[in-house]
Amino acid sequence: MTRNAVKADAQMANTALHSTSPVMLWISSNGESPPTDVRKALDAAANDYSALEVLIIDTAAEPAFKERFSVGKHAVLIGWYNNEVISRRQRPWATDVQGTAEKLAGLIPEPEQDPNGKDKTEENKELPVDNVPVHVTDADFEKEVINHELPVLVDFWADWCGPCKMVAPTLEKLAGEYAGKVRIAKVDVDANPGLAQAFRIMSIPTLMFFKEGKIVGQTAGALPEPTLRDALEQLVALEIPAE
Repeated sequence: MTRNAVKADAQMANTALHSTSPVMLWISSNGESPPTDVRKALDAAANDYSALEVLIIDTAAEPAFKERFSVGKHAVLIGWYNNEVISRRQRPWATDVQGTAEKLAGLIPEPEQDPNGKDKTEENKELPVDNVPVHVTDADFEKEVINHELPVLVDFWADWCGPCKMVAPTLEKLAGEYAGKVRIAKVDVDANPGLAQAFRIMSIPTLMFFKEGKIVGQTAGALPEPTLRDALEQLVALEIPAE
């Protein structure tokens, strides 16, 4: 089956950037499409390297990527692997696409073989990660938050709450960016009064931070994106002392 480069939205792109696969991004400057020769090279890279994600980002539809990757007057080609930029080409040519694809493909480790000659790649696949907020309830809170392997930010909210609606898009964005590092969960206090009572939620939105089953922070109100991003970085870096 022929694989082509994919025009990706923010959710798809963030999922790819947080995966274990190398990613090549062609990012427009003002919503333009790749030139014909560059598009052919992108499609060829996607088809020739099955482990490489090749994405086209339209900054007119996804402006956050223009700022995130410092895109100026010209399109940019980004090579990405292990959560970092491996290469960057401004106003890329088709040859730049080919060279970036070859460089990224060279970073992919060879499949590990067991003594019987079987490929262990399938055995070592990481568990799926959440790239959108997860709704949890009284019934599954312990499993999905307390016992979850990742740190968790819990948003206590309600449908009638204006500030809750203000912070919701930011939480959705951060859920994609921090997929695999932090889980973002949402608790509707009207539908889950047991949790609201247990955690003494007096106002909403209330954001509660959990790590290794322990509450390590709490704040109320619709916080701005930079503050939330800093809080998540601190949550990831926080070390819980051994008991």
